[in-house]
Amino acid sequence: MALEQELKYFEEIKAELLKNHKDKFALIKGDKFLGAFDTPDNAYREGVKQFGKEIFLIKRISEQEEVYRNQALFLGLLNAYI
Repeated sequence: MALEQELKYFEEIKAELLKNHKDKFALIKGDKFLGAFDTPDNAYREGVKQFGKEIFLIKRISEQEEVYRNQALFLGLLNAYI
């Protein structure tokens, strides 16, 4: 599964990230924390600069997990096939 290692690592270091970088966006590649950024765009730019088209994780550092719902998908206006 894509990003499995990065998500696992994020959970391992989440308590420390919350202490030092709450509400910022973590950039993680493999088992390396590469920085906390004020916006997801800044984290993305840095990730592309370092890794190009390789997969990397950008995740908000917060106590509550955010749920994103695509309204078009939910209303059946868009189809997603796996």
